[in-house]
Amino acid sequence: MIVALKPNVSPEKQERLVEWFKEMGLGVHVSTGTYQTVLGLIGDTTKVDMDLVGSLDIVEKVSRVTETFKCCNRKFHPDDTVIDVNGVKIGGGNFCIIAGPCSVESEEQIVGIAKAVKEAGAGMLRGGAFKPRTSPYDFQGLRAVGLELLKTARRETGLPIVTEIMSATDLPLFEDVDVLQVGARNMQNFDLLRELGRTDKPILLKRGLANTLKELLMSAEYIMASGNEKVILCERGIRTFSDYLRNTLDLSAVPMLHELSHLPVVVDPSHATGIAKLVPPMALAGTACGCDGLLIEVHNDPVHALSDGAQSIKPDEFAVLAKKIKAVREASL
Repeated sequence: MIVALKPNVSPEKQERLVEWFKEMGLGVHVSTGTYQTVLGLIGDTTKVDMDLVGSLDIVEKVSRVTETFKCCNRKFHPDDTVIDVNGVKIGGGNFCIIAGPCSVESEEQIVGIAKAVKEAGAGMLRGGAFKPRTSPYDFQGLRAVGLELLKTARRETGLPIVTEIMSATDLPLFEDVDVLQVGARNMQNFDLLRELGRTDKPILLKRGLANTLKELLMSAEYIMASGNEKVILCERGIRTFSDYLRNTLDLSAVPMLHELSHLPVVVDPSHATGIAKLVPPMALAGTACGCDGLLIEVHNDPVHALSDGAQSIKPDEFAVLAKKIKAVREASL
């Protein structure tokens, strides 16, 4: 249920109303926007008398929410959420490119790429230390060593680091990581999502390769319902009938997610296509349709990359692409 308050309601009256709802056993999500405060009621709202609440002098409108996702619902939170990662903002008009290699391979590799992508305009550094691979014989990542190398790159460049977590048991290793990524395979690992909801770190949540938008939002709901509202949604392509691409980039998901949710939405053209030469046009397309950021794989030597070299662009190619992305954003504003 949504309770929209009238403008200029005193904090004391608002707090009394919130406490009244809590006494009914309801959770209350307070969203304070530029022009209006909205109370989102979570739980069994059948006991709430809508007519009584609507008659209160501080209430402007009362309505029921039919969607099963509540915390990430734009009806609960009309204004865009802006997530601040050590001074780098994403959402609400703030755009961020997150770039780096699929896997952290060495200090020289990750530091070199970090410096290159920062110079070209990236706002955060991505790099995999723990790698979920389809084959158990493929490179599984440097794990804890890889995390330390990412921190080294952060010290060298100042870029916040984004890396994937696969298990809640590894959380202690990620205490000094800026953004925790939940990969497509773990989008519905609900035990992991609950644990991440108990942290205070931004979570980049990737859409599963065969999941609907509603299922993605419900996964975000697991995190937010556990207390962490710092969620970034990621469209990374879904499995379709395409026989030439790794996945199909669902660009229609971007405006639809913005319609449904207040959370930032980023696009990953690298995993969506699996082909390096297709990354630039899909990155530009994602930018044009209004995404809040891009997740792009960049490697200094893609031919010899230990994972996903075929979809990685080189630093000089990234620099050219970053300029084009800036031009598209300027044209779209």
